[in-house]
Amino acid sequence: MADLFAVEDEARMGDSPLADRLRPKTLDEVIGQRHLLGPDGTLRRMIASGRLGSLILWGPPGTGKTTIARLLADAVGYRFKQISAVFSGVADLKKVFEEARFERLSGHKTLLFVDEIHRFNRAQQDGFLPVMEDGTVVLVGATTENPSFELNAALLSRAQVLRLNSFAPDELEQMAQRAEALLGKALPLDAEARAGLFELADGDGRAMLGLVEEVFAATKPDEVLDKAGLLTVVQRRAPIYDKKQDGHYNLISALHKTVRGSDPDAALYYLARMLVAGEDPLFLARRLIRMASEDIGMADPQALPLAIAARDAYEMLGSPEGELALAQVTVYLATAPKSNAVYTAFAAAMDVAKSSGSPMPPMTILNAPTKLMKGQGYGSGYVYDHDTPEGFSGQEYFPEKLGRQEFYQPVDRGFEREVRKRLDYFNRLRAQKSSEPE
Repeated sequence: MADLFAVEDEARMGDSPLADRLRPKTLDEVIGQRHLLGPDGTLRRMIASGRLGSLILWGPPGTGKTTIARLLADAVGYRFKQISAVFSGVADLKKVFEEARFERLSGHKTLLFVDEIHRFNRAQQDGFLPVMEDGTVVLVGATTENPSFELNAALLSRAQVLRLNSFAPDELEQMAQRAEALLGKALPLDAEARAGLFELADGDGRAMLGLVEEVFAATKPDEVLDKAGLLTVVQRRAPIYDKKQDGHYNLISALHKTVRGSDPDAALYYLARMLVAGEDPLFLARRLIRMASEDIGMADPQALPLAIAARDAYEMLGSPEGELALAQVTVYLATAPKSNAVYTAFAAAMDVAKSSGSPMPPMTILNAPTKLMKGQGYGSGYVYDHDTPEGFSGQEYFPEKLGRQEFYQPVDRGFEREVRKRLDYFNRLRAQKSSEPE
């Protein structure tokens, strides 16, 4: 009878996905995440201490969060309980907590693994705090989203956040070799196709093993696929990217900083990556317009109208033709001289405007549309700049109570070199006129 059960278990295992059959049995078998599981890794130190604290495992899909949580429980002798925030509610949580309390009375500690913990709302997340504080459970939450945005500060203060990395090509190669050893046959791919398989996996180990199964299922005996053949038999995976979440913010930040850093090649890469992932091109156009003002400004005054023109070109042409206009202005902005002088000057002016109250502008520059206002001195003494030889009167325009302010400091790059010369000229004239007798 025992032999019969063993045969049935083997049959069930043979029907399960390859990722399940290759799931590591110990932490030593886990591929990747050396910063956590290496000899000096964070988790190794926890295990050595014999005490496991609550954790948030943050990383892309298919990086081993569930596997690591289960093996951690085994390593420290804790009871493992798993729930998913997608399918669980308050009643489920209460049941799990009661079970954990009962087990605790028997001397058994519980590691509660919560998959996709970010999907619990704020009130549900708060529900974990009492059982974490009194030691009823050790919480290990898994999330693909940035915990800073998705999890309560109170929950984060009671758990250590550990970042899991996508698998590198050499780590995916190790998984592929384990799959070949388990199945007793080599992947029917040439070297280029094998590398292409890892590219399609996009750092997701579970997805890569799924692709391995697809390849074996779709190929004939003695058939070896090249890269083109591989793409015909497997479904191309879309890049991991959520337009409303972490991937979105990471990539737009990368695009902005590469433009600011004057690297057109890197900027084109991130622009293309976002477009391939389905980002709204008009969102990208708006961000490019912002970059033109924030990071280039008066160093190249043509940057802003060209960025606006690129947006208009996309609206006129649509995809894919209009995307070339976005690429063109991306290169233009990346190669333009950089200055944030206007950006910082405006921020400084805003600060002064908010803190200075509402001082009256000089009477000389106020219009006098009525006889009463004219009699009160509105506009009295105003000098029309065009009537002066230099086209510059040198009058004081700041409120008297505020005094003269200096916000805009042009850099010595691009067109702002010329702007600096003009400002120096006006400042000399202002000083000269202010010293002349009235």
